[in-house]
Amino acid sequence: MQKENIILENAKKLVQVKLAGEASGHDWWHIVRVRNMACKIALEEKADAFICQLTALLHDMADEKLNDKPDEELERIHFWLLEQNLSPTDADHVIRNIRTLSFKGNGKLVPDSLEGQIVQDADRLDAIGAIGIARCMAYSGSKGRPIHDPVMKPREQLTPEVYRNGQDTAIMHFYEKLLKLKDLMNTDFGRKMAEQRHQYLENFLEEFYAEWDGQR
Repeated sequence: MQKENIILENAKKLVQVKLAGEASGHDWWHIVRVRNMACKIALEEKADAFICQLTALLHDMADEKLNDKPDEELERIHFWLLEQNLSPTDADHVIRNIRTLSFKGNGKLVPDSLEGQIVQDADRLDAIGAIGIARCMAYSGSKGRPIHDPVMKPREQLTPEVYRNGQDTAIMHFYEKLLKLKDLMNTDFGRKMAEQRHQYLENFLEEFYAEWDGQR
């Protein structure tokens, strides 16, 4: 237990340095929320809380939105885990989880372990509800994307390349990703948590369009 706590503390310090000043919604506090939610789901699902926490802490370190060479960054994270005297089996487990967490256009990637599925749920829960809306706007602003353009419509059958090409708006992102997440949850607890947050998205859009059209 002492060894695990040391590894988690070292991971925390590593991530805080990496994400210091990040303003795209993928900041340190996103990591904190995902870690806390992953712990909560892990307790409900009787999963390995240590692997869940370590995956949650490191899950954005090699994200393609934050790195020009995500594969190289993931290799560095793998090496760092081994340097922490984490067993090769556990290090491979964490890396495998991280590789399959991202939405990447269609959201069909699912980690092959319960711990990976839990962190994926926790990460997706942070993308919906009130915080999800705030993060969507922050990310769109950081990329110079408009809030809304009625001429632009949600894109269907998105490839990862099209999904990341920036030809979208914040409101389009609701339809291309956020509103899909409720039905992509892996765990019973994740699905239960997603219901209320999804409804908040629906309520927001109703108010948004009413204000946009000058009805309220």
